[in-house]
Amino acid sequence: MDVLSILVFFAYAPALVMLWYFYHADKFEPEPKKYVIGTFILGGTLSVGIAYILEMFLTIGGRVEPILPTTAFYVALVAGIVEEPAKALAIRWPFKAGQMDGIMDGLVYGVAAGLGFAATENFLYGFGYGVAVTITRAFLTPIAHGAWSAIIGVGYGMKADGRTSSVAPFFLLAIIMHFIWDYYAFLSASIPQYNVMLILFILINLAILRYFLIAGQAEDASRRWYYWFRRDNYE
Repeated sequence: MDVLSILVFFAYAPALVMLWYFYHADKFEPEPKKYVIGTFILGGTLSVGIAYILEMFLTIGGRVEPILPTTAFYVALVAGIVEEPAKALAIRWPFKAGQMDGIMDGLVYGVAAGLGFAATENFLYGFGYGVAVTITRAFLTPIAHGAWSAIIGVGYGMKADGRTSSVAPFFLLAIIMHFIWDYYAFLSASIPQYNVMLILFILINLAILRYFLIAGQAEDASRRWYYWFRRDNYE
């Protein structure tokens, strides 16, 4: 297998497996595949492109000097502030199309956007830092990005359902979690002991995904008669 094939496989295969799992976990009212796949693609193209351009000017410098010294704190903060709204652009597509209604829908689309972003990011990291980096990240960042975007996706799902008037708190939580992860990831490069914190945060991200999954399935189960009635009347 050539290097490019290895990069593509380890960047996208884990993310697509996770997407398949969450898509099929939505048992009572599965989302249209075109919107789920489209959200994944937008997360891996539009969101990544916007985030890259903004972060290039805010952290990398070049002809434009960074606003602040590029410390671990600053770079991690920029990543959270830039990347979470960028991924939310992909989530807003099914939201604006009227495809989101409740926790489960928000979870599926949020995860799709986050996984698309993580997959392309891991692919690009492989070009810059080698295949080993992509392989390592393949088992970490899809969970992290999926969880952070799921938080925002659930916010949009609850807004569509009329249970919240603002998604700002969901954005704030996702940004904070992203910042904390990146901050300790940067520190662990020079102080390996900080990898313990990354393991802890992976477990927290898994717990968040699990919580949303249970809550979403319970919510959908309580509406199953409505789903069956609507399906019978539209078939």
